[in-house]
Amino acid sequence: MILILTLFFLLNPPLTHLIVVANIETCLDSVCKTKEPLIRFPFYKKEKQGKTCGYPGFRVSCSEEGQTLLNLPYWGELRIQEINYATQQLWVNDPNNCLPKRLLSLNLSASPYDAVYYQKFTFFNCSFNLEYLVHRYNPIPCLSDSSKYAVFATPSPTVHSYLSSVCDFVETLKVPVQSPFYDHVLSSDLSDDLRLSWDSPACGRCESHGGRCAFKTNSTFELDCSYVSSEGISRGARYALAICLGVPALLCCMGILSCICSRLRVETQGWAWGHETVPDFEALSGSRPTTVSGLDGPTIESYPKIVIGQSKRLPMPDDRTCSICLSEYVPKETVKSIPECGHCFHAQCIDEWLPLNASCPICRTSPRKLPQPLARSLS
Repeated sequence: MILILTLFFLLNPPLTHLIVVANIETCLDSVCKTKEPLIRFPFYKKEKQGKTCGYPGFRVSCSEEGQTLLNLPYWGELRIQEINYATQQLWVNDPNNCLPKRLLSLNLSASPYDAVYYQKFTFFNCSFNLEYLVHRYNPIPCLSDSSKYAVFATPSPTVHSYLSSVCDFVETLKVPVQSPFYDHVLSSDLSDDLRLSWDSPACGRCESHGGRCAFKTNSTFELDCSYVSSEGISRGARYALAICLGVPALLCCMGILSCICSRLRVETQGWAWGHETVPDFEALSGSRPTTVSGLDGPTIESYPKIVIGQSKRLPMPDDRTCSICLSEYVPKETVKSIPECGHCFHAQCIDEWLPLNASCPICRTSPRKLPQPLARSLS
């Protein structure tokens, strides 16, 4: 029972936990409401957390509807849709559902954020031959009047040339986009979330290794990476411990259950034969749990590695989450695939799994070991 409880807390840390760093006031992770982004350093809530809980320029607030709002100088409030602390990126949109209008006055110069991608868009206001244009191109609904005029934004030089002859030019500007639009895209309503990033404070490396950033003291902006949290240890170490403790515990339980079942069979047969206990040698000498040996180092090291790109695409389209640590893949992480079945996992996770379990965690396919001469030459 103690082993089971230990494994449970190792693999399922609480969502909201306390980070304690010497000489720094205690700061709790927070949210505006359920399913809203988690707020922690460098972000902090102005209503409930002190300035030492966050970094200048990263103060957020909660709207009456529970939206997480970020106020940018010269640009006003934007709704935070998602925050990735490891890659230091966030996705924002207009709380009033008219992001293109905000883009016309875009100004990030006084904020700590910048766009991950910029792309040039030209805006046109069209009132001539409106039905044809709306059918062919994608207008911006919140800037258009369906009966009088329509506003279009295009990254295409060909569409730009055509609309210039029949519409009024509004403005050309660089727009922050999630990913670049290709030449076949004629126009866009620009309603997708803006993808922004920040360089300072530089906490991405700390976060990606399971740590948490915070100020070392209340009087300076010097940072400290602390691993004192409810998670306690890194993701890889947690799952290595879980495997090392869980496999022997499971085998031990199977052995105890086998003995109990054998004893019950003997006693049941004794009662059936006039209360005489006749040993069931087959049951008593039944198979005992055996330890399954894993793969050797050279075989595991020979498996192909893939560095995840911004699109997060892997050879198998449904691979979005590592089935060992249950964490979603993020760009620039290294994954490793098993050649026999093609399933992918974090390189660190599968390197810790295969020495103990000679099978794929998803489909249970047993990978082939390298021939001994080849394994010795690689080791």
